[in-house]
Amino acid sequence: MIQWYPGHMAKAKKEIISNLKLVDVVYEIVDARIPRSSRNPDFDEITKRKKKIMLLNKEDLADERITDLWIKHFKEKGIEAVKVNAITGKGFKELEEKTKEVCKDILEAKVKKGLTPRLRGMILGIPNVGKSTFINTLIGRKKAKTGDKPGVTKSLHWIRTPYLDLLDTPGVLWPKFEDKTTGFMLAITGAIKDEILEMEEVALFLVSILKNRYPDYLINRYKLDKIWEEEIKIIEDIGKKRGCLVSGGEVDFVKASTVLLEDFRKGNLGRISLEEP
Repeated sequence: MIQWYPGHMAKAKKEIISNLKLVDVVYEIVDARIPRSSRNPDFDEITKRKKKIMLLNKEDLADERITDLWIKHFKEKGIEAVKVNAITGKGFKELEEKTKEVCKDILEAKVKKGLTPRLRGMILGIPNVGKSTFINTLIGRKKAKTGDKPGVTKSLHWIRTPYLDLLDTPGVLWPKFEDKTTGFMLAITGAIKDEILEMEEVALFLVSILKNRYPDYLINRYKLDKIWEEEIKIIEDIGKKRGCLVSGGEVDFVKASTVLLEDFRKGNLGRISLEEP
């Protein structure tokens, strides 16, 4: 069981619940490479009475075919989903149109009452899925704090966007990952701090997926001669090809693991999805 639940997250969860009554629509942002593992299971219960749109962020790093399957999956559950790139703004226009479509009844009701047809939204997500980057790109300036380390945003604050007022919230994890696979998925993408799990273990888990789903990506990136059945041998080969060696010619396993994880996180291996619906 993996635990990582800083005090500010517990506080933020309470504030999210108390502020939900102020908003018309909830945006839940997930990592398109791991839409299942990057969803806080608590959010379903918290937001069940609100209109919701899923944002599949980092779509440029994910396997497009599988991302489309996830959009279909969410739609079958009654939730609209849009794939976005928080850095470039790709998908933002579609999101605006989808928001107006989902909230059509609310907008019409406001017009009938003589109110400005402007919406209020809340954005939710776990750490490091790109919430702050999304907001900064949406409003065209640096307002929300961003960083490579998960858990940068610590409090709730309102931001005015072109078509709605958006309540930004801190990334909130849940207290315990009962399923170790979820912990590994979050560690691979950098959603939890690298110190929580051993880098070597995380890299071995990543290789166990890549060797079956994307073997050619490993071969092409690291000029490997073959894909071994044993994950440890694959990482050793990566280490040899990348010069991750210590005295005596032995492979520096930690360094080789770090090379692999960084390549995955930057998209250097190719467009990869680790989970299918």
